Amino acid sequence: MRTFIYCITAIFVCAAFVLAPNAAFSQTIEVHHDVFDVDHLIELGWRLALNIFVILVLVRWIYYPIAKRKDFLFTYVLISISIFLLCFLLASVKIDLAFALGLFAIFGIIRYRTDAIPIKEMTYLFIVIGMSVMNALSASFSVIELGLANGVILAATYGLEKVWLLRHESHKIVLYERIDLIKAGNREALKADLEERTGIKINRVEVGRIDFLRDTALLRIYFFEDAQLQHFEESNSGGD
Repeated sequence: MRTFIYCITAIFVCAAFVLAPNAAFSQTIEVHHDVFDVDHLIELGWRLALNIFVILVLVRWIYYPIAKRKDFLFTYVLISISIFLLCFLLASVKIDLAFALGLFAIFGIIRYRTDAIPIKEMTYLFIVIGMSVMNALSASFSVIELGLANGVILAATYGLEKVWLLRHESHKIVLYERIDLIKAGNREALKADLEERTGIKINRVEVGRIDFLRDTALLRIYFFEDAQLQHFEESNSGGD
């Protein structure tokens, strides 16, 4: 996370040098309309306020009450503000090919050096990035159209999370030694044994690789992650 913040800061520093006029070093600094554009500043203010408002509604009042992940809440808000400002400030600048490729290269090397991000969190990250870019670059749309577009995204997300109650089903790989319970007729006994030993309310069980030499089997157990706060989703396939 700290590396990510450093990279974003470096992007803004590079952008500042690119945006600075070359003639400023050889000419006397004068107050000009381009230095303090009131209309542009007002547009930046209301667009930034709108973006922060919709992102807070999305991640604080829709996402966080269900996921309870403060780390992603912190990440989503800062990524949204950074991407919005970057897109807004560079929207009217003619960027050459080298700078554009360098910018994409910087974004390409940024990644989280922690556990793999779950699919649901990746979806929210995509929504946060999309809304930030939309709010920054939609200069040809009216305030009503922009508000309607943000409202549609928020309403769809709220409907899926709160109304339809589409819960995220996670899975975990378990190396199981009682292979006598993996038969089709013993699935209820298998599920009960796994629930007792893991403490997880299991929805379903899938049987993977079976090793008769060691009397073990790889099982994939599925559960609702929000109901099992002490467990996390398995990040790899476990050799299925």
